[in-house]
Amino acid sequence: MSIEFNERGKYFTDIISKVAVSAVIQTTTHRIEGAIHVRVDERVKDELDRPEAFLAVTDAKVFDASGEVTHQAEFMTISRAQIVWIIPANDSGSGEK
Repeated sequence: MSIEFNERGKYFTDIISKVAVSAVIQTTTHRIEGAIHVRVDERVKDELDRPEAFLAVTDAKVFDASGEVTHQAEFMTISRAQIVWIIPANDSGSGEK
């Protein structure tokens, strides 16, 4: 890791600050609940538009078609090509008003 300072005392680093966003992710075969990590001041869509082949998910639970948990992991990656949709947990709502 490198940290550089300019003449005004501002520092620059190669660490990228991200915030964890709880989400429900539907792949072609499974539903996954966990946290995806989005850069500060960006949207989930911005993270999905990145060119990397995989999306990191932490505190992941993988559900099969019947709703049973088949796997749990502190960290996993998901092929972006297999993602059908993502709902940030704070947007999922129950439809109640």
